[in-house]
Amino acid sequence: MPPRPQRPPAPRHGLARVLSKLGVCSRSQAEQAVREGRVSVDGRVVRDPERPSDAQRQRICLDGRPVAEAKRVYIALNKPRGIVVTAADERGRDTVYDLLKDAGLPWMGPVGRLDRASEGLLLLSNDSVWAAGLTEPERHVDKTYHVQIDTLPTSELLQQLIAGTISDGEHLAAKQVTVLRQGEKNAWLEIVLDEGRNRHIRRLLEAHRIQVLRLVRVAIGSLSLGELAKGQWRYLDISEVAALSST
Repeated sequence: MPPRPQRPPAPRHGLARVLSKLGVCSRSQAEQAVREGRVSVDGRVVRDPERPSDAQRQRICLDGRPVAEAKRVYIALNKPRGIVVTAADERGRDTVYDLLKDAGLPWMGPVGRLDRASEGLLLLSNDSVWAAGLTEPERHVDKTYHVQIDTLPTSELLQQLIAGTISDGEHLAAKQVTVLRQGEKNAWLEIVLDEGRNRHIRRLLEAHRIQVLRLVRVAIGSLSLGELAKGQWRYLDISEVAALSST
């Protein structure tokens, strides 16, 4: 009988990526830990974050403790205005991690971003594979925002926001724009994006000389902010995680 074909070996990733995929820490934190000599593989300190590694076949330790795959955790947070989405801020500003510091959660990374002046729904997880899949540009996951502007919109403006504009070499456009309500001098719009560029909505409106007074993300895909209070968070259930994965 002919010899049975052997399976190709499982792909090996760089050490920093392996730590990140295990949910131990972020990719950048893993790279720093490796360079600082805090990570060993099979008893030997490794200082190269890109060294091919395999957590199933090798004994990887961080700070002398064996690394095991962390339980996957997924949460939704209502980010208040003025809070930055970063693990540490060089200017000493409050971060989303200050809101989670007494929660007993494992390391969690933000899934996407909200700038300091923006508020609303922010996802965090230690499942880097799930997070990367949700933020891939090719996925075109809808994100819905309620935006207060300093003018009264015309139907022509709404059409222009959907048609888009060029800003710093990037084409910025909204997928959908509707008027929620308006007063004498300002209005609230609902803007849906299916891509997320840096300061996308603010730059899009600035191109039309419109100032954003408030910007609140109210939904990501099928997941809505709902009644979650500012500064509060909750776990996502299995069905919500699955629904976002298939969005």
